[in-house]
Amino acid sequence: MFWKFDLNNTSHIDQLLDREGVTLRELMEEEDVLQECKAQNRKLLLFLSKDHCMQELVTLITEEPPADLEEKTRFKFPNIACELLTSDVALINDKLGGDESLLEKLYHFLEQEPPLNPLLASFFSKTIGNLIARKTDQVISFLRKKHNFISLVLNHIDASAMMDLLLRLISCVEPALLRMEVLNWLNEERLIQRLTELMHTGRDEERQSNASQTLCDIIRLSRDQANQLSEVTEPDPLLTVLESQENVSELLKNMFEGERTEASVVNGTQVLLTLLESRRSGLEGLMDLYSQGFERSYTVNSSILRAIEPHLKDFQQLLLNPPTRSAILTTVGVLEQPLGSARLHVARLVASLLQTCDLSICQEICRLNTMDLLLDLFFKYTWNNFLHLQVELCVASILNHSAHSDHQNPGLQNHEERPATGTGSQVNEGTPGQNSTSDPANTPIQDLFQHCRLVQRILDAWEENDKIQAEGGRRRGNMGHLTRIANTVVQNLEKGLAHSQINDLIKELPEDCRGRWEGFVGETLRETNRRNTVDLAFSDYQIQQMTANFVDQFGFNDEEFSEHDENINAAFDRIAEINFNIDADDHSANAAAFEACCKERIQQFDDCEEEEDIWDEKEINYATQIKSRSRYMLQHHPQLGIFQVNLFIEHYLCTDPGWTASFSETEVSSSSAWGGSPQQEGEGQQDTNWASFTEFQPFSR
Repeated sequence: MFWKFDLNNTSHIDQLLDREGVTLRELMEEEDVLQECKAQNRKLLLFLSKDHCMQELVTLITEEPPADLEEKTRFKFPNIACELLTSDVALINDKLGGDESLLEKLYHFLEQEPPLNPLLASFFSKTIGNLIARKTDQVISFLRKKHNFISLVLNHIDASAMMDLLLRLISCVEPALLRMEVLNWLNEERLIQRLTELMHTGRDEERQSNASQTLCDIIRLSRDQANQLSEVTEPDPLLTVLESQENVSELLKNMFEGERTEASVVNGTQVLLTLLESRRSGLEGLMDLYSQGFERSYTVNSSILRAIEPHLKDFQQLLLNPPTRSAILTTVGVLEQPLGSARLHVARLVASLLQTCDLSICQEICRLNTMDLLLDLFFKYTWNNFLHLQVELCVASILNHSAHSDHQNPGLQNHEERPATGTGSQVNEGTPGQNSTSDPANTPIQDLFQHCRLVQRILDAWEENDKIQAEGGRRRGNMGHLTRIANTVVQNLEKGLAHSQINDLIKELPEDCRGRWEGFVGETLRETNRRNTVDLAFSDYQIQQMTANFVDQFGFNDEEFSEHDENINAAFDRIAEINFNIDADDHSANAAAFEACCKERIQQFDDCEEEEDIWDEKEINYATQIKSRSRYMLQHHPQLGIFQVNLFIEHYLCTDPGWTASFSETEVSSSSAWGGSPQQEGEGQQDTNWASFTEFQPFSR
């Protein structure tokens, strides 16, 4: 009997707590101590909340464990201590947040000299972050009394845990009124300016990277919360400083002052990209410009663009003379001069700037011949698809530029009127990359077709790739993006908002080039698009989302596994559910053949006929339908496309149970594989019903 065994599963921790002189370390050795703590074990919580236990727990997460301990167990107790302190138990939170001596002990961790132990820093950040969320008033009040708190945090910004702590101060404080007080306090401490100062070229790369990431996260968090908290009318002070022209100018100064390192350029450009980005970041956000018609989900502050504009020549210089990088070995060979992250980020910045459709910015980019240089890099680094995407986005933005030409820069706010040629004096004569003969009044589309020779470059690159492949070489890695660029030109030429201007520019091409382009569009590009559509059709089918509707319609259903005598009309019910949706001309030969084939397989039932009594005794004949279905349809209807045959089989033939029941007289073909004829059966002759297998056709799908 089961009651003969002791099934009272008493926790061993309770037994330890009943013992006199039990220590915290003994309890932390137990595997279920965290589980019991989160399960609100009253005895355990009362023991942990004792003063000496809380002091020991805080000591474990703030002081370096002895170095002579084994590495596997050295941070075991600090980790358990952190989990206990952040277990979100009210008794522990109240004790830790309400005891100022414990908060002082925690704060003392920041007063150590850098660098901090990264693991202990993460324990400290997690504990303080939990208190900020649960005991907000007490912890914020304590931190605001510490005048050097922000300085100490930034002093240890090389530890990513300090970055997380700053973000928790910004995002985890509620209610909204208290959060605004915290933001004003951080603004008074000049948090944004101090982080911007850490972006200077002379700073440590780790500090630069964490400072950059912190600024980017503050921008996104501030914008998100501004959209969610509609009742807050006061603007976010940190975001206001970040978007100010003064702060952006200071950031750019720190990037380009002194020796230009790749780390400072990349980290600084990431902040600029975040200031310019749409609501969704990354590739998904950049690709929205196709689906949303270049509309931006929020307005870009014009002060950001006005601060960037004078430094476009510095970014141009980076494209010409990037930071030195050593040769690298790639899967396609040795790359003597890699593109580098600095030039890739410049390309991303140019793409984002062009998407704003700011007239002054676009003219300055044209005057510096930035697009011409980016196209040079596009065709030089044929295997860098990250670069290819950015150049493609630049071309798409320019070709759609006239979409906003009728209204003054809808993507900007607080944008003052500026003369079209007002930027010409901002760049010194002789600046590398500057075209002295370039007309500053030229539109970006004119510059793209005339100076950058986009059409000629597409044709030359395509012919060169065909030649390489004809000699047995490998297809170039930028051909996919080149195809998309060519399609973008054709689409805007046919129905784009700038189609008339593009058409005029195409007509101005030399006669031989225009003829090559027309032949390329009419034959080569069309065939490439057709081939790409066919090749990618099945891939698109494979990657479709597994929705509930898709799962329900895939394969068999429960009815097909039920007894046939209970579900005799199941096959006919499935026929009624078939829905053919074929994009073809109803009067075409294929459609007629498809309709004829359907009529052969699906007999029409007239509802007006007199209904028969299903209970009348009738002879039931079973005729096995075994034949090669797809081969039969193709042999008897050669004009029928394979797609239509497969569609028919997928929706009907594959769900046919393999036999049919007929309640009327069944006519059996004289060539039936089962031998015999209707006349023989009617005469009552004995039939062995042996199959003649030589008359079967092989089954194939």
